[in-house]
Parts: sequence; structure tokens; C-alpha cells
Amino acid sequence: MNRLSSLLDRSRDHAGAGGGQSLAERFTASANAEGRFLTAEQCLQWLAEQRELQAYAVERVPFDKLQGWRFADDTGNLVHHSGRFFTIEGLEVGLRPFRVPTWTQPIIVQREIGILGILVKEFDGVLHCLMQAKMEPGNRNLVQLSPTVQATRSNYMRVHQGRAIPYLEHFVAPRRGRVVADSLQSEQGGWFLHKRNRNIVVEAEDDVEVLPGFCWMTVGQVQELLRLDDVVNMDARTVLSIMPFARPSGTEGTGGEDPFRAALIRSLDPEASTVHTVTDAISWLTENKARFELTQRRIPLLDTAGWHRGADEISHVNGGYFSIVGVDVRARDREVGAWMQPLLRPAAPGRLVFLVRRIDGVLHVLLQARPAAGALDIVEAAPTLHCTPQTFRTLPTAHRPQFLDYVLDAPQRQIRFDTWLSEEGGRFLHALNRYQIIEVEDTFPATPPPNFMWLTVHQLMTLLRFGNCLNVEARSLLACLHTLW
Repeated sequence: MNRLSSLLDRSRDHAGAGGGQSLAERFTASANAEGRFLTAEQCLQWLAEQRELQAYAVERVPFDKLQGWRFADDTGNLVHHSGRFFTIEGLEVGLRPFRVPTWTQPIIVQREIGILGILVKEFDGVLHCLMQAKMEPGNRNLVQLSPTVQATRSNYMRVHQGRAIPYLEHFVAPRRGRVVADSLQSEQGGWFLHKRNRNIVVEAEDDVEVLPGFCWMTVGQVQELLRLDDVVNMDARTVLSIMPFARPSGTEGTGGEDPFRAALIRSLDPEASTVHTVTDAISWLTENKARFELTQRRIPLLDTAGWHRGADEISHVNGGYFSIVGVDVRARDREVGAWMQPLLRPAAPGRLVFLVRRIDGVLHVLLQARPAAGALDIVEAAPTLHCTPQTFRTLPTAHRPQFLDYVLDAPQRQIRFDTWLSEEGGRFLHALNRYQIIEVEDTFPATPPPNFMWLTVHQLMTLLRFGNCLNVEARSLLACLHTLW
């Protein structure tokens, strides 16, 4: 047995009690603690070993070879023979005011609410997260660090007639453990229609057997890996974003000689000075929801104007936006060892950016009120910049997203976080986005446009107690921002 395997075997021992700290203080302590079992470097090695061990394979296949799926005769919708999982349908969208007031597009329709859950437990007085090395067919590197449970309802109800989902009993009632955070959160509104998943963190109270493909890590270790390209998957990032954190105390809570870090730490404090109140933020979101008029009508996939169905992809006539393709998957450690499915493949990488600035010594984040074609409630708070730059490269400045040119011209000294991360590999093929946090200079306009608002980190954490306030991209960036304090 090698050293890495030995360390993993020890992860079922050494449970401890948590003393008198509050829940948020315990998560903050875990973000600043060394792991009991593996170092971050060993976690990377472990992920690589999982990739090699399972001999995963993903190949593109034409639609007529996509077993278990068919195009419905009457609508052209791409459906599973069970009637479950998800469908690819058409959507007619009306959005005013907007530069393109109407359009049609394919959309993923998945009515089920899945579970994204992280199980936490104390070892030697430090909270650890039970993380999974999970293969998803759409990931460029196939295996990424994932939540303890990442499953659609069809999967955990075993529609596929495969193996049961490990650790599911901790996340469904009557569950084993104590709920730490629990909310319904949206997913990509441009590609899903009304899609939500349950984001949940549960603290285990009993011993937990560690199965192959899982390991215990501190919050800090997961955050360290989040600073690397394509290691922590989207589902883990969104669950990380709902974890409670308190302002660090003691020497680590001062920020030292780094003014940015000191301002970020103050931004975690509920008593810190703010430009707006949380009530202001909710009113701002509500006002923007009332300002936009969004209509959504499901239509046959055959009726999506400007989209063409070929032998192996459904694509836009100009080659932009995204396409729908089919894949054949081999993954012997999954609940089902082989399957086929459609995936949405973006035409180009996106750019997702938080612009941040110090206001009265407290870091504030510039949020955008952004509508989306498939949004459940019209508008959510989104990153300052949320776009695919390639889409706008030939458009005049007046039609380009606000702050796009500012981001493209930002000097390196202002960039505080810069990492390439994948979106949901279970539905999207190589959906890669560049996530950045950029600190603006003092000359940046203090008063933003009406559809933007400056909020502190603590205020964002407060909004996340409710669903459909921050979109999934903003939640990923919030998780990234937490790696910097």
C-alpha cells in the first residue's frame, strides 16, 4: 500500500468535537487549516490516479447512433426513451428592453430538482468536507473535484437501473446528520429552462465510511485547488458559495500588510460600512425584474429559426452560440458503466468577471441585474461582466456589454484572481470560462449604471440564503473570492 492510499484509509478515524465556536467561525477556521489526511498536492495526485484507474472514454457519435435517445416525430424534440432525465426542446423568447427583442433557440428542459450536497465532519477539531473525484463526460479532463453527492432525481431514483448513489441518505429526509445550509439555486439560464438544484451542506454526526473515489479535505484545501485551472467542478463551487463564513479573528483577520486582503476581510463583517443595505439590494433586483418583460414559450425543436439539424449536431447557421451533439460514454465507476447522451457544446469560451473596489476600507463587488432566456424569475444578480467575448468582437461599442472593454484592457497588477473553470460536465461539452476578479482603480466611476450595484461579500452571502438571487456564475465567483482572504 502506497503512502497516499494509507493516508486515505486513515480518513475514517480521528473524529473530534468542535468546542464553542459558531458555525460560521468553524467554516472560517477550516478555510485556514491544514488537512488532516492529504495535502493539496496529494489531492491533485489522487485525482490523477482516479483518472488513470478507471480508463474513462468519451466519443462523439452521430444522432442515429445515440442509443436510448430519439427525435420525436411530431416536434423534433430530442428525448430519452424513459421519458425522464431531460429533453432538448425549442424556446421562443421575448425580452424587452434588449438589443435583440425576440429569438428562438434550443434549450435543455430538466424539470427535476437534483441534489448537490457536501457532507462535512470534524476531525481533530477541524471541519473537513467529503469530496468526490467524479467523472463527467463534458469535462475536458474528465475527472474533477465534486460534491459528496451530485445527482439528478432520475439518477438517485435509479431510473437507469444502476447502482445506488453513495451517501444519499445524508441529504434526503429522514437524513442522517444536521443541515448546515440548504437552498434551491438556479443553473445556467441561457441553456436551461427554469433549472434549479438543491444546494445543501450537512454535518455528519456519526462515523462515515470513506468509499473509493472519496476523501476528506478542509475548506482551505478545496479553496487552494479552486485557484488552479479545471480542478474544482461547477457543482462543488456552487455548494461552496452557500457555506457560512465569519470574519477571521486574530492575526489572520487583519489582512497584514495587504490592503486588498484587509478590505476583503472587512467585507465579511456584517457590521462593516456598506454603500447599500440588503433591503436596497432586494429592491434593486425586484425593480429590474419589473423593468424587463420576459416571455418564454416552449416550441417544437423543429421550429427554432436559424438552427439546423445535421447528422451529428444541431447548430446555428452562423456557427455561433452553441451546438447540441451526442456522446458515447464509458465510466465503469459510475452508477451505470456505459451510456449515451446529448451535450450542449458552447462555440467559444466565456468571460465572467467581478469588478471590485475598496470603499471606505471595505471591499465591494459590482453586481449586474441580468435577465436570461430560461430564467425562472426574469433577473438574477450576475457577475459585472458575463458574456462570450467572441460574440461581440465585430459589434460597435454601443452594442458591446458594459465593462467588456475595461476588462479586456485591465493591467495585470489589477487582476486578483484569474482561472479557467469548466461548467457542468454532465450537460455541457468543454464549456470553459475564464473567471476573473479585477480590482478597479480610484478613477473608476463611483456611481454605476442603474442595472449595477455595489455590495459587500457579507451581503452576497445573505442573499444566497434565498434562491434565485445570484446566478450560478456569480456563485462560482463568490467561491473564488473566498479563496483570497
